[in-house]
Amino acid sequence: MSSFLIEGGYRMSGEIVPQGAKNEALEVICAVLLTSEKITIRNVPDISDVNNLIRLLRNLQVNVKREADKVYTFQANEVDLTYLDSEDFLNQCAALRGSIMLAGPLLARFGKAVVPKPGGDKIGRRRLDTHFAGIRKLGAWVGYDSDRQVYRMEVERMEGTYMLLEEASVTGTANILMAAVLAKGVTTIYNAACEPYLQQLSVMLNRMGARISGIGSNLLTIQGVDALGGTTHTILPDMIEIGSFIGMAAMTASDLTIVGGAGAMLGIIPESFRRLGITLEVKGEHIHIPTHERYEIESFIDGSIMTISDAPWPGLTPDLLSVFLVVATQAVGSVLIHQKMFESRLFFVDKLIDMGAQIILCDPHRATVIGLGKRFRLRSSHMTSPDIRAGIALLIAAMSAEGTSHIHNIEQIDRGYQDIDKRLNRIGARITRFVTP
Repeated sequence: MSSFLIEGGYRMSGEIVPQGAKNEALEVICAVLLTSEKITIRNVPDISDVNNLIRLLRNLQVNVKREADKVYTFQANEVDLTYLDSEDFLNQCAALRGSIMLAGPLLARFGKAVVPKPGGDKIGRRRLDTHFAGIRKLGAWVGYDSDRQVYRMEVERMEGTYMLLEEASVTGTANILMAAVLAKGVTTIYNAACEPYLQQLSVMLNRMGARISGIGSNLLTIQGVDALGGTTHTILPDMIEIGSFIGMAAMTASDLTIVGGAGAMLGIIPESFRRLGITLEVKGEHIHIPTHERYEIESFIDGSIMTISDAPWPGLTPDLLSVFLVVATQAVGSVLIHQKMFESRLFFVDKLIDMGAQIILCDPHRATVIGLGKRFRLRSSHMTSPDIRAGIALLIAAMSAEGTSHIHNIEQIDRGYQDIDKRLNRIGARITRFVTP
């Protein structure tokens, strides 16, 4: 297990370049299974979740080449379907939640898929019903092998249909979309997720020859085609990392420019930070966050306490609520953070309370933060990262705290943030990585 030692109280200055979007990378890399032709993907982040998915594809005999920094080519012309039943495949999939999105492409092209219960963040129940309900609607058989704890799916060819999703699941929509592009006839997906990742996936699939309309809305129409071809795709900058850097700059009173950050699809994220009193200056394709010695949370127009909550796109992504919560601890004013989607994602606040933050955990979904400004700085602590997003929030807290903090289980942070310690140290942070026994 690896850990971070963080010397708090240091300001950063300069420029930082966001990595490619993790969530988009997982979707578009799974999509390479939909064709036997070569696909080039640029701006691929060098993080463990993405690297593990690439390793899975290599083991499936997909021809993967690293052509240059952040650039990979994939050609799935000799896929080994026997590998799907191996213990090695199942163990790798079980450790990577994004592996569930292999099901749609495998079914669409080969008529067979096997996936175990996927792993990933420990943030509460994360249902797969949307995935399987959509796949069944397209005509596939879905069964569960309780002995091996794996889902098995088979189909001769998907048949287009109309479906209304019970929830606007991002990965569920991606899986169904990838299954439908090679289906016979027309598929209509209502209440589809429409996050930037899905918009990018849809655009890539259309360049490959798919016929998807309604991109960017919650109503997707897919005219099935017989085959898809190759393409080149560039992954967007990661909006979650951009949001993390904005919060990090404000909380550590740093002067920071996020290079290319304005080129990402950020939606409501900048305005949500402004509600916390944080100034963002957009300069061309870049975002500049000036030094904040003080920032004050807005109130609603009637004077009541501000609420920041997550919602499906174009609402605020739940992946950033942990960052908003920790940034609010050093603001002036109060805010209610309402995490609607995952019931365990706020449980890391006890670590912030130990650091001196004024937080009331109302229930598993809501926390009230009483910001006392920087008159009362957080104190250093020993912590363990429970998931990717809580991990980066704890890192931000440690960077702003007095004294030296330790964060253990940083493998969770590495799943979503590429070389985060090296990149931050280059602009003034004091973070040391070491291996703990």
